[in-house]
Amino acid sequence: MLSPDNLTAIFLTFKLATIVTCLLLLIGTPIAWWLARTRSRLKGVIGAIVALPIVLPSSVLGFYLLMSMGPNGPVGQLTQFLGLGTLPFTFAGLVIASVFYSLPFVVQPIQNAFEAIGEGPLEAAATLRAGPWDRFFTIVIPLALPGFFTATVLGFAHTVGEFGVVLMIGGNIPGVTRVISVQIYDYVEAMEYTQAHELSGLMLGFSFLVLLALYTINPHKKD
Repeated sequence: MLSPDNLTAIFLTFKLATIVTCLLLLIGTPIAWWLARTRSRLKGVIGAIVALPIVLPSSVLGFYLLMSMGPNGPVGQLTQFLGLGTLPFTFAGLVIASVFYSLPFVVQPIQNAFEAIGEGPLEAAATLRAGPWDRFFTIVIPLALPGFFTATVLGFAHTVGEFGVVLMIGGNIPGVTRVISVQIYDYVEAMEYTQAHELSGLMLGFSFLVLLALYTINPHKKD
């Protein structure tokens, strides 16, 4: 039976992952479309910036986000000017940091799906006088559904499993920023291995189900 503290951490983690995944789909889709279609010289630069969290240690990204959101950072000064205070060690700060950290796991699958569509279907629709928005919502989105499915699963799972950025930006505040990964860290530090096993086993099962979904349930999956 999970303790109230564990249930709170689980609820907070899935609440964070749900919000972050929704934001990532809204933000990542236009970025992926631009990267898939543009011939701009900036494509390489923007693509590299988006992919940075894949290779950058989470502590490094968390450090720079902490500095920028702090009272002397540009984001921190802006939020203070707007009367919002500072973002570190708040749930809102955790959401923003997680969006940055999980961005490539949403943008890249959608970009790959957009690139796989090619020009043929869009040119055929254009000859039938379909407008840009019609072509996007009636042709591009349905054909890119496998990419959206992969992006949603990866974005959600990556946010659930994050530790370094979460600890740097959110700290360890019960009921506010203490998510599952931080709760497990607390248990290990206190040598409470039984409780750590409970949450770790839950995360292991969740990770397996995520991979199972990617390999078996993905719509339009090739046989």
